Amino acid sequence: MRALRFHAARDLRIEDVTEPAEPDEGEVVVRVVTCGICGTDLHEYVAGPIVTPVEPHPLTGASNPQILGHEFAGDVVAVGSGVSRVAEGDRVAIMPLAYCGTCAYCRRGLQHLCATMACVGLSHDWGGMAQLATVAEYQVVPLPDGVSYRQGALIEPTAVAAYGVERAGVAPGDRVLVTGAGPIGALAALCARAAGASTVYVSEPNAARRARAEALGVATVLDPTAVDVPEHLRDQSDGLGVDVAIECSGHPSGFASAIASLRRRGTLAQTGLFVGEATVEPMLWALNDLTIVGTWCYWVYDFDRIAAQIAAGDLPVERVVTSEVDLDGAPDAFARLASGTADEIKVLIDQ
Repeated sequence: MRALRFHAARDLRIEDVTEPAEPDEGEVVVRVVTCGICGTDLHEYVAGPIVTPVEPHPLTGASNPQILGHEFAGDVVAVGSGVSRVAEGDRVAIMPLAYCGTCAYCRRGLQHLCATMACVGLSHDWGGMAQLATVAEYQVVPLPDGVSYRQGALIEPTAVAAYGVERAGVAPGDRVLVTGAGPIGALAALCARAAGASTVYVSEPNAARRARAEALGVATVLDPTAVDVPEHLRDQSDGLGVDVAIECSGHPSGFASAIASLRRRGTLAQTGLFVGEATVEPMLWALNDLTIVGTWCYWVYDFDRIAAQIAAGDLPVERVVTSEVDLDGAPDAFARLASGTADEIKVLIDQ
């Protein structure tokens, strides 16, 4: 079968690889319908290997070259013995995290912080940018009838955004600022609104992404190159600022703006991944009694809940999709997204 594999920075190859064998006990083989390109995939493409394993991974044994893709949905084509959650023909999304189940974090229900955590499409034998993938039963999530494959492929990045909104403690009536209107930022705006935020602001310097964020229909979109965002938000809130900031840009200026926009005793959730360093003013955090939290991945059991919200119409996640390509078009899509000038939010690869 054909698959897109990461070999090294800027070295993606569409190659013929051996199809999965018959599934072992507790395993499921999925025929991929569509798979999203994630920011983590782009980091690997630009500067990897970062999380893709050069040496055999301690949990999965996988090593580069790696089939990419951890945001995907498809159809079950085979199940191993003991599998009861799904059957052949079922439509599913994939929760890609693989965990040991025995380390201190797993025993505390923090499987996303597993000491040897791996991920399908990053540190695993299989990935969603291929025609077939073998995963564990606990990684498959049946899709409700009202949820499309396209929406199913967006459950994983939505889980990242929803976890940031949860960690930030967004409550009904809150004013929320999201910095960065990439895929996670756009989804965080949707999740914040679904969590009951009265007002959502999105700060984004890229004009095309601002336009796409406006089209989501849930946020007031600001240009930080033309507006002093913290000052503007204080003007809009009787001098207070926002209750919560979800920092999704992964950029020092976005982080600084988010901190400065918070009211006293506000909360910032750092959801975007930084690839560099940022200068901070801890005294400002102390003076304003701020809470700063980091977020990593998501609860591994959250996908069913998010699928139900999508099915109910509360999370129109499909609005973040800006284009779709086939596998042959995937390398060009990576190059385009990594250029730094891309105006797209989410690109899906259809099989």
